[in-house]
Amino acid sequence: MNSPHASLLEYVNNNLPRFRRELDQLLAIPSVSTESARRSEVLAAAEWTAQALRTLGCGRVESFPTPGGAPLVYGENSPAGGSAPTVLIYGHYDVQPVDPLELWQSDPFRPTVRGEDLYARGASDMKGQILAVLKAVEAVLAAGGKRPAFKFLFEGEEEVGSTHLPEFIRTHRDLLACDLCLNPDAGMIAPELPTITYGLRGLAYFELRLRGPSHDLHSGMYGGVVHNPAQVLCELVAAMHDSSGRVTLPGFYDAVRPLDPEERRELGRLPMDEAFYLHASGAPALWAGELGFTPFERVGARPTLEVNGLSSGFTGEGSKTVLPAEAMGKISMRLVPDQTPELATSQLEAFLRQRVPATVRWELKRLAGGPPSISARESPGVRALARALGEAWGVRPVFRREGGSIPVVAYLQEYLGVESLLTGFSLPEDNAHSPNEKLHLPTWQKGIAALALFFTYLAE
Repeated sequence: MNSPHASLLEYVNNNLPRFRRELDQLLAIPSVSTESARRSEVLAAAEWTAQALRTLGCGRVESFPTPGGAPLVYGENSPAGGSAPTVLIYGHYDVQPVDPLELWQSDPFRPTVRGEDLYARGASDMKGQILAVLKAVEAVLAAGGKRPAFKFLFEGEEEVGSTHLPEFIRTHRDLLACDLCLNPDAGMIAPELPTITYGLRGLAYFELRLRGPSHDLHSGMYGGVVHNPAQVLCELVAAMHDSSGRVTLPGFYDAVRPLDPEERRELGRLPMDEAFYLHASGAPALWAGELGFTPFERVGARPTLEVNGLSSGFTGEGSKTVLPAEAMGKISMRLVPDQTPELATSQLEAFLRQRVPATVRWELKRLAGGPPSISARESPGVRALARALGEAWGVRPVFRREGGSIPVVAYLQEYLGVESLLTGFSLPEDNAHSPNEKLHLPTWQKGIAALALFFTYLAE
């Protein structure tokens, strides 16, 4: 390794104790965005990140208030000359609630080290990731060599749906203009296997209501005469998949981008087989799902339709012989390129028009949604990140598609026209959103070094 790169890693190693102290400071702030009583702590976390950007030497740092009370923190640090690529770094400083508190083995806002892990709410999701990228930038600035221009955008509402972020991005295109976005809010499959997430599934989420009689009826007096909305809903749900596991909505697969052989070979490197999903889920057996695809392909690269909730009639203790007037189902679809939430909505509506009998009325509401995203695995940014991760870990990184959705990626793609590089150093066992959330410190340390190398390689 040449001397500039060796000095980067030396800087990271020499300053790790200070990096850890700063991480502890941020983790100690209980910035739970879902709890109105924590609003002052959310503001404190926003100010902490703003001050971290000032300390980093950002020439411009600004906090933009939002109606929700959690400001968007922006910063920028540009090298002289202006010819370097610009990287927009995204993060969120808010965290999930800690409930149930009794399951924590230590105070969730008093960072505690046990073995190689640091336990605290937000350690993995995503305050540890914010510190990793800030300290990587610090190392690059200290080295004084070629580097990108940096922009930063930190929000405090990610855990409540990023309510005000899309409008901010839409109305601040010039401020946020960049060549690519780095989003470290992803993770690794295992401590020894650095990971680049190059695809995210989109989402279309619906509430379906079926209404029959004007009020609940006595099932003995009306059963067999009045069609039960709960029965209709169950029949509709059952008809949404065929015997081979495929979704039966009209034209559902028409826009789905197929997996090419090379991509399937790359995804086949992932150690996520049936045994992995059985262990992680605790299910007695796996559903075969869509035939012809591996478990990971079905999770990350194929579209799905799931029932998230059903409600109808009497569900209390004991018995009540009622024929319910209404039934409700929550239904979500995970979308892949080149599907869209609008297309999925029209397909579900077409299915319902074909299938719902005249004995009930139906109403469909789309509650949430966002498009899928995918990045070219041979883009300059991806190549630089793969090189850096490989050098820090000593193994070639794996590429994966993520089964879930990250809304900010879709917003940046739609309004700025830029791709997002998704990486991060949380692990599947880090208990994000659960009691005893933790961060594996050796992995975090390697992550700081890898990001510093990435910024250098990107500039070169």
